[in-house]
Amino acid sequence: MLPLSQGIHVAMQEISIIQPDDWHIHLRDGAALQQTVADASRYFARAIVMPNLTPPVVNVSQALAYRQRILEQVPAGRQWNPLMTLYLTDNTSRQDILDAHHCDHVYAVKLYPAGATTNSDSGVTDWERLTAVFETMQELGTPLLLHGEVTDSTIDIFDREAEFIERRLQPLLQRFPALKVVLEHITTTEAADFVATAAGNVAATITAHHLLYNRNHMLAGGIRPHYYCLPILKRSRHQQALLSAATSGNPRFFLGTDSAPHARDAKQAACGCAGCYTAYAALELYAEAFAAAGALDKLEGFASRNGPAFYGLPTNDRMLRLQQSTWPAPHNLPLGNDAMVPLRAGETLQWHAELVS
Repeated sequence: MLPLSQGIHVAMQEISIIQPDDWHIHLRDGAALQQTVADASRYFARAIVMPNLTPPVVNVSQALAYRQRILEQVPAGRQWNPLMTLYLTDNTSRQDILDAHHCDHVYAVKLYPAGATTNSDSGVTDWERLTAVFETMQELGTPLLLHGEVTDSTIDIFDREAEFIERRLQPLLQRFPALKVVLEHITTTEAADFVATAAGNVAATITAHHLLYNRNHMLAGGIRPHYYCLPILKRSRHQQALLSAATSGNPRFFLGTDSAPHARDAKQAACGCAGCYTAYAALELYAEAFAAAGALDKLEGFASRNGPAFYGLPTNDRMLRLQQSTWPAPHNLPLGNDAMVPLRAGETLQWHAELVS
């Protein structure tokens, strides 16, 4: 094998990388946790867990209770650490941020503009009310995780991320230039360019489905509800910009699946919900995207190094092997008493991942 960097070797059909983490995942709660936690912990070491439950996770005590429910579903023998977040509302206080800072298990605060996506009804409507919160987060170095879309109904859904950057993110960073920010699940050239040229306290996660697909895959020849997510898939040129960012080696782009489980009936409905479930094969999907771009040697940085560096955490000690080996994706997976349809259901996947040490 040809050595490419410390801890990484690539052969014709195999790549070994440091064990990765998922810096953006939805697990839901209750009976759904049995499947989602099993998938999330299969080969990731850690995961930033989103707080948009119903009701949302808004304080440390709720976060710790949710974490315990998650840990109870980790399959025996697995070492996996859920990193908790708080849900930012108009009523979040400076004390809530201080409490999070002093809690070993809460790592960030998530901001959803109210109405932007699934379970975001309790999100932020008045940014000015949160001045003290942002000041405290900047002072303590608490990461602010942003769902980067405006919710103005007059703005085209394909333009909402770019509009958010201009209308919300740029003014926020002008007022709080040292605030640590992750622009989550970016989907546009504008977002990739903004993060690439911003200061080092600004980063972004990128999903596998936004690397693999564009809006033609969702809409051409018929509507495919299991490709529908928010932020929505964009034009091919935006997909290519994301691929360039993810494979660039820039340390401020890293893996976040935004894997989001939904019952099949809720997706395949007259008003279907947003979200793609990828946790069951996340690394396999990323490997496919990086291989197609001729950039497998960049996967370890994106998946295993950049996220821990931004969050101030060590890289993992174990190794993971990806082999180019076909296997059939399941047609459906259990979700409590319901079933869900994962992304690529019934299709053939090209890579297989397993922990090796």
